[in-house]
Amino acid sequence: MKKYIVFSIALLLFSIFMPFFAENLRNRPKYEKLGYMPKGKIYRAVLCEFRWFMGDYLTFKALIYYGSKTKKILKGQSVDVEYYNLYKTLETSVILNPYHEDTYYFAQAIFTWGLGRIKEVNSILKYVFKYRYWDYQLPFFLGFNYAYFLKDYVKAAEFFKKAAELSGVPFFATLSARYFYEGRRIELGIMFLRHMIKNTSKPDIKAFYERRLKALEAIYKLEKAIKIYQKKFGYIPASLNELVKMGILKKIPKDPYGGKFFIDKKGQVRTTSNLTPNWKKNGSNKNK
Repeated sequence: MKKYIVFSIALLLFSIFMPFFAENLRNRPKYEKLGYMPKGKIYRAVLCEFRWFMGDYLTFKALIYYGSKTKKILKGQSVDVEYYNLYKTLETSVILNPYHEDTYYFAQAIFTWGLGRIKEVNSILKYVFKYRYWDYQLPFFLGFNYAYFLKDYVKAAEFFKKAAELSGVPFFATLSARYFYEGRRIELGIMFLRHMIKNTSKPDIKAFYERRLKALEAIYKLEKAIKIYQKKFGYIPASLNELVKMGILKKIPKDPYGGKFFIDKKGQVRTTSNLTPNWKKNGSNKNK
């Protein structure tokens, strides 16, 4: 009797959702609209054991939606992206199915570097970590976010310690102290991105990280050259071109985001692009 009831419910859900899936397959551009997303707790209460299926579907929907925008984004073209609705879709997805690894990887990739929504991403990571308590990457991402973006080194150390305990790699436990005391956050960013590229299977997300990595490596190269110049001449160069004139660098590296690197008043390397593609972020401000 119980099997019959479960089968009947499954058949009913299939009959409800199948027309929707079929329509999407016939008209793919519909994926480019996310729209309003009800709260995950409501979905979870209604769907019960079928919430796992819906959670996977929402992650799939978010990846397809963003994937349709990726080419233009990487080219620096203006793109309308529903960032707020995209985040709410991922948030609902993890509430329905917190075990799907792609969901938190995607949130970490898209909403930190370009949009600066660190607290929102940390909220997703912390929720997922309650369920994926064996996954060392979650405290690793949290530690990185607290250190690199929020500069909360106490919180960062706590999460790096958890990552070390879960992975058996003591490097994570000493990561914050070694780099934070030295104040060399760019090195930490480079190491993090290399880890992400190595462990990311999605081509679109990997391309996003590779672009950011090139930018940080260029900045790190310039900052090291400035230190060499300062040690040699006793002062900071007036411009980056001085590094080439004095033979410290063969040429100034290019900013993969299309901007130009320069030295600010504090002697730090900056770029006119602010390491951000020329996106239209109107979508991220809607519904707030």
